[in-house]
Amino acid sequence: MALPDDEEGTTVANGHPPANGYLPVPGDAPAGKVSAETQNGPKAGCLALNGVSRDSPKAPSGALDRPKTPLAPEEETQARLLPKDPGEQTPAVEGTLVPRTALSARRFLVLLIFSLYSMVNAFQWIQYSIISNVFEGFYNVSSLHIDWLSMVYMLAYVPLIFPATWLLDTRGLRLTALLGSGLNCLGAWIKCGSVQQHLFWVTMLGQCLCSVAQVFILGLPSHIASVWFGPKEVSTACATAVLGNQLGTAVGFLLPPVLVPNTQNNTQLLACNISTMFYGTSAVSTLLFILTVIAFKEKPQYPPSQAQAVLQDSPPGEYSYGKSIRNLFKNIPFVLLLITYGIMTGAFYSVSTLLNQIILTYYKGEEVNAGRIGLTLVLAGMVGSILCGLWLDYTKTYKHTTLTVYILSFVGMVIFTFTLNLGHIIIVFVTGGLLGFFMTGYLPLGFEFAVEITYPESEGTSSGLLNAAAQIFGILFTLAQGKLTSDYSPTGGNIFLCVWMFVGIILTALIKSDLKRHNINKGITNGDIKAVPVDSPTDEESKTILMSKQSESAI
Repeated sequence: MALPDDEEGTTVANGHPPANGYLPVPGDAPAGKVSAETQNGPKAGCLALNGVSRDSPKAPSGALDRPKTPLAPEEETQARLLPKDPGEQTPAVEGTLVPRTALSARRFLVLLIFSLYSMVNAFQWIQYSIISNVFEGFYNVSSLHIDWLSMVYMLAYVPLIFPATWLLDTRGLRLTALLGSGLNCLGAWIKCGSVQQHLFWVTMLGQCLCSVAQVFILGLPSHIASVWFGPKEVSTACATAVLGNQLGTAVGFLLPPVLVPNTQNNTQLLACNISTMFYGTSAVSTLLFILTVIAFKEKPQYPPSQAQAVLQDSPPGEYSYGKSIRNLFKNIPFVLLLITYGIMTGAFYSVSTLLNQIILTYYKGEEVNAGRIGLTLVLAGMVGSILCGLWLDYTKTYKHTTLTVYILSFVGMVIFTFTLNLGHIIIVFVTGGLLGFFMTGYLPLGFEFAVEITYPESEGTSSGLLNAAAQIFGILFTLAQGKLTSDYSPTGGNIFLCVWMFVGIILTALIKSDLKRHNINKGITNGDIKAVPVDSPTDEESKTILMSKQSESAI
């Protein structure tokens, strides 16, 4: 149940007490000395985060008598920074207010609800593919028709990602979450009316609505993590949000073969089993939509990190969605990451969609084990995601971790490819788990790395573009691998993916790692933070000239 703002529990970051949202810097304190006591008196004459007085001109005479020396950009930025650890001094200047950051207890509820409805959406993506032969027989359609029930998720994402990220940036997190959960629920209920052999188009309609819901889901993990979680837990929170989607895929591999066994000789029983699966999904989706309406909140009362505090202080009129998109495509490291993320995630989508066909080629009648192999692949990836998130929070080695996981995913794909036909299905379980650990574990790494190198651009926009690339590559890879698998063998289709993943390794190695968000949280910055085109001066000489001009104008 949602808590009112005044009852919601918050934890003040690093032990700082509240002071109406700010920590005051006494005028008589030396530079670098910040009082930890809450001042109840007037704060007139003090500067807000952007250097503009927050109070009326009726200031105490003591405050007005102080010299009003304009701050150089680097000094003003230093004045914004909170202590990183308890007891550490805050750099500040006389008469400056430092914004308070706090961690809200609600963040765990928001993360849980999102992860659960993301899980149901992912379950609906894979529920057809893992028993594709059963649905082919029930609806009397080809395998390509069933493949499109999965690929429609990828197809819908590409044209809708731009309006979806615009909606997130302009209308906020809560509305986006409601659309994702609501459409997911509506699509699940429409499928309940498709349990007749001639109603394939109805199940496709329901799946299309679920695919639209996915557009409002996949881009949120990094945004939720940044808006609600502190700098020491943001990567783990993002990995946990991605984990919900992975868990849905795992359940999608496990339950459909159990709930809908292959009973082609008894159509009535088969229809009853499919109906049970559809109605169960609808009930869970409805419950989660209600919880989203009740408990999902736009943002916490106080920013959870210094990076979020700086962004929230920026004048809202300066934001431009079109400019943000242009900045991202001018950012060469992000463009490289866009391609490499698309290759890796597209390969994962392709393997997941075609896993049933791949396994049954070598192991006839093993539909249940095909689902279990998919479950093993995703469960191992969930462990990999959490471990990668914890590792990033601890080390902040984004590029090295991303490159290492990419290489290991490639190795896992090669091993999986050349052990499929050995005749021992237990080996496929092991190699599938190895592949999933690294390939699925890569997903949150890409999100968090993108946020770091594109800050202060919107997390939803960068994540949305990454997912769009993943859908495009996923469609192309699924069609190509499916064609190679049916015309030649699964080995040919898997080798096709291996070649592309090797290209991804090379491109990942070329990405320049510039951890902008991490630097802000550590207090390493020059001047004001705003959405600046990436072709601004970056070399040391240009920085020197720029800072010199800013200092002169301030003086």
